[in-house]
This record gives sequence, structure tokens and C-alpha cells, in this order.
Amino acid sequence: MGHDGIGASMRRKEDHRFISGHGNYTDDINRPGQAYAYIKRSDRPHARIRGIDTAAAAAAPGVVAVFTGKDVEADQLGGLPCGWQIHNKDGSPMAEPPHPVLAIGKVRYVGDAVALVIAESRQQAKDAAELLVIDYEDLPAIASTLDAIKPGAALVHDDVAGNVCYDWHIGDAAAVDAAFAKAHKIVALDLVNNRLIPNPMEPRAAIGDYDASSGEYTLFTTSQNPHVIRLLMGAFVLHLPEHLLRVVAPDVGGGFGTKIFHYAEEAAVTWAAGKIRRPVKWTSERGESFMTDAHGRDHVSKAEMAVDAEGHFLALRVSTLANMGAYLSTFATSVPTYLYATLLAGVYKTPAIYAEVKSVFTNTVPVDAYRGAGRPEATFLLERLVDVVARETGIDRIELRRRNFIPADAFPYQTPVALQYDSGDYQTTLASALKAADWDGFDARRRAAAAKGKLRGIGVSTYVEACGIAPSAVAGALGARAGLYEVANVRVHPTGSVTVFTGTHSHGQGHETTFAQIVAEQLGIPASQVEVVHGDTAKIPFGMGTYGSRSLPVGGSAIVKATDKIIAKGKKIAAHLMEASVDDIEFKDGKFSVAGTDKSKAFAEISLTAYVPHNYPIEELEPGLDETAFYDPKNFTFPGGCHVCEVEIDPETGTTTVVRFTAVDDVGRVINPMIVEGQVQGGVAQGIGQALMECALYDESGQLQTGSFMDYTMPRADNLPNISVGTEVTLCTHNPLGVKGCGEVGAIGSPPSVINAVVDALRDYDVRHLNMPATPAKVWQLIHANAPRMAAE
Repeated sequence: MGHDGIGASMRRKEDHRFISGHGNYTDDINRPGQAYAYIKRSDRPHARIRGIDTAAAAAAPGVVAVFTGKDVEADQLGGLPCGWQIHNKDGSPMAEPPHPVLAIGKVRYVGDAVALVIAESRQQAKDAAELLVIDYEDLPAIASTLDAIKPGAALVHDDVAGNVCYDWHIGDAAAVDAAFAKAHKIVALDLVNNRLIPNPMEPRAAIGDYDASSGEYTLFTTSQNPHVIRLLMGAFVLHLPEHLLRVVAPDVGGGFGTKIFHYAEEAAVTWAAGKIRRPVKWTSERGESFMTDAHGRDHVSKAEMAVDAEGHFLALRVSTLANMGAYLSTFATSVPTYLYATLLAGVYKTPAIYAEVKSVFTNTVPVDAYRGAGRPEATFLLERLVDVVARETGIDRIELRRRNFIPADAFPYQTPVALQYDSGDYQTTLASALKAADWDGFDARRRAAAAKGKLRGIGVSTYVEACGIAPSAVAGALGARAGLYEVANVRVHPTGSVTVFTGTHSHGQGHETTFAQIVAEQLGIPASQVEVVHGDTAKIPFGMGTYGSRSLPVGGSAIVKATDKIIAKGKKIAAHLMEASVDDIEFKDGKFSVAGTDKSKAFAEISLTAYVPHNYPIEELEPGLDETAFYDPKNFTFPGGCHVCEVEIDPETGTTTVVRFTAVDDVGRVINPMIVEGQVQGGVAQGIGQALMECALYDESGQLQTGSFMDYTMPRADNLPNISVGTEVTLCTHNPLGVKGCGEVGAIGSPPSVINAVVDALRDYDVRHLNMPATPAKVWQLIHANAPRMAAE
């Protein structure tokens, strides 16, 4: 194809409307006669609700209605469902306590929704909420992951023993024990993957609407997957059939996973709209987002690696305690299990692996998928452990990795933890990254930094991740409560322009451009003639949304399948017009031609004939050129890569500066290099944020201490270097595009490379490990704790 097909660095089509202020976000939408909702939230981490006096609030100016948990009970609303069931080691199902739309009987974290106040204006609703009189009986709270399993710990849910949601495992424990018994050396590491608070630019918002004449409800929401929201909310919470519930997700200003899930506010405003027969709009305040949007990560782990005398990995044993928060968010249970433990092989040919994961409830914000979802946690654990193995065996950290890589000729490669990788070349990716980062020239840069009084370190991480969770049958057997296919409807118009209806959703990844490039490549038309529509359950046949870097491998493949059907039908029309056999029709560069002749028809001629069928094989074909395809992948895709980070530390302040960062990733075939580069850079920025500054903290009583940007540090432009991005390509072998996904790789490979660099910079201070974030205070304390010993030596 020409300049705007696959492989072209085409500018994003959607950016003009975004940067010119013409985006259409949920908060931009206003329905006729709408009222405004404000949610009164618990300021207690754990308390029994003895009673709620709503009289003063209901009588306040402008108030339309006040609803509490008693109203939810009276209307028999269901609780928010969990979308993935996990089973314990003994085969019994996980604990799955109910999660009411508004708190019933108890509140379980600061931010738990207690009452819904609806008024003529947002300020009136907020003012009225302050008049609610709530009689709380405070109860003991558990905020720490480790404290949740201590004997005698307070219970978050009375019927969940020991606060344990599930106790799960994967791998071969006996084989690992045998390998450890014969190991030359066993290296152990305790580590924490810090809790994060996602902060997309657009806070969450929702508008519920009700049409009394049809009985249809409409929800406008900031969601990454409107069809899933419709399914979960309709079937499990509001008990509405699909034809009476429409979910629209317009432009979404960033998600990073946090807008995948079905939130209580979506159900609350939809239900309330039916109660008051008016649209109801809710928009989160930023401070509200900190204590209501699902948090990410929060693992406490112990990892042990058994190695032989030459440094070959013999076995890996991992034990992880994962925090679920107060309730089970939509996909929370799958993150520390099938999205984490199945990636513990990484890029290495470790013969035996055993992992056990115990997840617990605490009186904190629910935890769910955040950019990378399980894979960053696995990569951080593994890449930090590999560096410690290198340190304790005396083997160079690059050589140790090379020695244990899965060879490029070993694919497809079956790991000991369920997954089978289809393609990869980790040696080449590593070599490319080391060259781009000038690894060999680092010693000179370290000496130059030392001359300025700075500590300089370099770190590397090599990783593999899994994208496009699939296939549906396998995922279902593992506990998924939804299919994981994708759908595309490709509608060719009479003049040859095209509208693509896709079940995925864009929240900043550039789908409107990338998908247009795929169609342009397939049909031989300019990308400017392709419109991409998403985010409305009334327009899209069905779809599973966007998460886990699935949009291109799964959604893009569905588009290819649909365009293949378009081409096949077009060949039949062309054969009729040119009085040739269908077998003799070729399609290339937007033309249908008769092989071996100069006869041809342009794509637009065929599309016009399809809709104006004056000369048409009507007995064989229906008019029109409109095809739908569903694509259910045969396997995950497996992007991989190598990230190299270089830091300087000021020993006087402990401040760490990332001075160089190089990312070389294998994301399969690259559709748009410019978009891939932007996605990687954004992910790296988030990874650096986790490694150096971001951390959600609770005090012992369960109060969130990092509830605003005054306390929760986000990376800014001056915290980031110019990020060098490169790609190496091994094609995915089982989807028609050969793509693997790129949306999360930056956040997966970067955190361990940063911490490995920080530890390297502190090598003269005998620092073996430090947990994220490597804040100035933490680094300064490590330097000064070891300074007296160094001076004595």
C-alpha cells in the first residue's frame, strides 16, 4: 500500500479534534432536564451503619432525591459482579462477598459509597450531602497486606475466614523441590510491588438516562468496554435485558486499565434515572478519584532461584500475597494469578517453576488491573532476582541472562507455567538495546559522574509479556466469565468509503488511525476514506473492549477477517461485470483485475454496483457490501524486549535522575511506528513513576495518606529523559497481521531496569535491593547508613 497503509508513520487522525478542544467526553454531554448526583462517601475505613437521617438533606434547596442502601435493598439490586472466578488449591471456589451499589449495613473503606444525593445542580447536591447524619459504629480496620493474615486480624467481611479470598497455585512443586535439593546455590529475595493510584487525565463520569415511552435505559460512561458494562450491569445488578440497556462510551481521556471495570456509580445513576424519570449526571472530583478508582499492584513476595555451578537456572519458587482491597473489582482476581504467575518464566528456560498466590481483603480501595496488569509485577520480581543471582554468583548480569535465554530456535516454547510462547528472539533484542544504550561506554560515563560527585548506575531488564488473552474456551476453563473474542463490522458505502464498527475502544492509543491503516492496506483505499466507530452498544454488534493490549491483535484481526469477506464478495461482483471466472479475479492496490488481461474494475466501481445492482448476479449475491467477522485468538501474543536505564544519584540529597533510557521491544509487525513509539514512551514514563516516586500509602487506621497530588507524586517532564525507542520484529504466528501489542510494554520493562540501575549506582554501599519507589529519602538513608562502614574500611 502507499503512504498511509501498514508501516507508515501516519499522524493520528483523531488528534486534531482533541488538541483543538472538539473532543466529546462524557462530561461534555448534557441531557435535557438532567439532574446532578453527588455521592456521600465513608470517611471511615470500617464501620457499621446504625442509621442514616436523610431528612435535612432531602429538604435542602434543589434536592430531587436521596437514596441509600435501604433503597438499593428495596429494589433488589444485585451487587457488582466479579468477572473471573479463581479456585483454591483444593479446588474449592474463592470467597466472593457481595459488593452493593450503595453500602448496606457496613462501610469497608474510606471512599465506600453511602448515599446518592440528586439535585438541580452539582453544588446543591454536594451541599445537601453535608446535611446527611450518619450514625457509624467504628470497627477495627486492616490496611496492610501482611496484617490481613495475622492471627486474630479483624475481618473485612464477617463470612470470609482469615480475610483470604483464595489460596491458589500453579506449577510443579515436587520438581522444584527436587531441583532445589541438588542446586549449587539458592538465591532468595523478598520484595514488594508498591500500590499505585491510576490518574488518567479525565476523571470518571457517568450519565444515566431513562426513556419512559420505551422503557430503555442509556448510560454514558468513561469506559474501556461498554459492552462488558452492559452485560454486567444489566444481567447482574439492574436485572435488565440487553435490548432495554444502551451503554455509550464517547471519547475517553486515558484509562490505563482503571476504566475497564464496572463501577458502582454507573449502576447508581442508571437506576436513579429510572426512579426520578430524569437524566442523572455524576462527575468525579480528582480527590474522589484517588479513593474510588481501582488501585493497582500491591504485592508482597518471596522469590527463590536455584542455580547450578555455571549459573544455569534450575528452578524458581515464588510465594506472593496480593491485596484485593475491600471488594472484588471486575477482573481483580485474575491479575495475581493468570496474568502474573503464568509469566514467571519470563524470557528464561527455567525447567521447573512453582508459584503460590494468596489474595486477601483489606479495608482499602479495591485493587484491579493497571497498565500491564500482573506482567509488570512478574517482570519486576524476576529481573530483580536475576540481578541478585548475578551478584551472588559473580557472573556478569548480561552473560547470566544470555546463558539462560530461551533460544531463538526453540519456539514454539512451552513454559512450566501453562503458557506456550509462539515466537521471539531475546538475544537479538538484548544486543540491539545494549548497542543503542552504549553499554560498553558506561564505565567512562560513571567516572565522569564521580568526578562531579555523583553516583552513576546502569540497569537492564529483559522481559516477555502476554497480550490478547485467549482463546475464550481456555480462558473460560480458567475462570473467565466472559468471552475474549472481538468483532468488526466493515461497511463499504456506495462510493467506496468505509465505516468500521469495532468492539474495542480507544482511550488514547490511536485506534482511529491504526485501524484505518489496516483497512487502507487491505482494500487499497486512502486511510482518509475510512471512518472508525466504537463505544456504542447500539451501533456495534458486540465487543469485549480494550485492555491487555488486545485491540490490534484481536480487534485488528477481526477487521482483517471482515475485509477478507468484502474482497471475496467483491471478486464475485467483479467476475460478473467482466464476464470472467471468479477464480481468475485478482485484487491488488484497490483494483479487481482479470488475470492475464488488461480488464479491471476499481474498488469504488464494485461498491457502487453492490448498492446500485443494475448489472448484478442477484441470484447468487445479496446487494450491499457490508460484512461482520468475529475473531477468537488461538493463543496469547507475546511481546518482549530489553530496557536499559542509566541514572545519576546525588549522594547529598538521595535524588535519583534518569539520565538515559533505551527501550527496544518486539511487538510483532509494526502498523504505525509513530504510534508505537508514543505508546512505549508513555509506558516508560509510568514505569519510571512507579520505580522512583509513586506509592499509595495508608496509615495504620486505614486512612489514605496519599489522597491528592500534594501527597502522591506523579512523574513530570523534568523527571524524564529523552526516551530512545527501537524495535526488533518477530511475527506472531497465529494472527493474520503478525502483531503482538505494544500498549503496556513500556510499563513492564522499565521499573526493574530503573531499580537495577539504582542498585548498581549504590554498589559501593553494599545495597543488595531496595523496593519501589526509590524516593530521595529512602536512597539517602541507604547511603548514609553505609557511609560510616565505608569510611572505616
